[in-house]
Amino acid sequence: MSLVPMKAILDATEQYNYAQGAFNVNAVCQAKAVIQVHEMFRSAAILQGADLANAFMGGRTDFAQGTLEDKKKGALNIANAVKKYAADSPIPVALHLDHGKNLDSCIAAIQGGYTSVMIDGSSLPFDENVELTREVVKYAHERGVTVEGELGVLAGVEDHVFAANSTYTNPMDAVKFFRQTGVDALAISYGTKHGANKGKDTIIRKEIAIATKECMMHEGIEGTLVSHGSSTVPQYIVSEINALGGDIHDAYGIKKEQLKEVSKLGIRKINVATELRNAFMHGLEEAVGKRDIYYMYRNAFDQAAALAEKKMRLFQCVDEPVHIA
Repeated sequence: MSLVPMKAILDATEQYNYAQGAFNVNAVCQAKAVIQVHEMFRSAAILQGADLANAFMGGRTDFAQGTLEDKKKGALNIANAVKKYAADSPIPVALHLDHGKNLDSCIAAIQGGYTSVMIDGSSLPFDENVELTREVVKYAHERGVTVEGELGVLAGVEDHVFAANSTYTNPMDAVKFFRQTGVDALAISYGTKHGANKGKDTIIRKEIAIATKECMMHEGIEGTLVSHGSSTVPQYIVSEINALGGDIHDAYGIKKEQLKEVSKLGIRKINVATELRNAFMHGLEEAVGKRDIYYMYRNAFDQAAALAEKKMRLFQCVDEPVHIA
């Protein structure tokens, strides 16, 4: 099946009241693992490539310094890999740019084959964020591509950028943002944090999500709310990675019960990046003693697939996988 716009998948979440996991992939076998698990559940899949991942996949090892040309090459490489697996899959697959830095980054992703992009103007004043997002929406919508924006600031580390404090999203500002930009989805700040160090007792401010959705309904605004910084960071994986030579400290995630609750309260897309990356790395490190490159990648694939399956069960409240005959 060809890649589809993310909006088609998000519309289903609104209709049937569940959250869709969106998985950041940094390697081709991660993409294959995530698609395979979604096939098992007969569920659509959202795969994400971060802006800096595009630079890396474009051949830039110091990806934080990646040029626009690096990102163009990388976007094409990622999109071609995902298209390959999606073409042989019976499920709809969307490819989404996570944290696009500017209009050029979004254009590079779209030209490479992404069917959805995020423009992150959350560090800008409201009016400038609106203007930037509106530019991306105009370019993307003319090409049938979905757009996600962001309003409010999440604490933590994302793509080597650190924010010490969160600025929660104002529900009425979210309504204005949807109306003024025409964006399809909006990442809100409601207590989650980027990276593995979210704090031991992080609490999601679910009332922000509830109020935002209610304000949108009252004003007749259609759109999807997104949760970033939502990895649960299981302690057993942290411990095992460190036992194998890793160096992860003070790593605590969001309690899974909170994520399951907000998936029924208006949050329709929940990003999974840190946790999938940790599972993949754990698989590699666990198998390194075998000194067999094929076994290493198979083990990493299996760990990534197992993590994706757990998230599917959590967000969509699926008890048992449905196997395709």
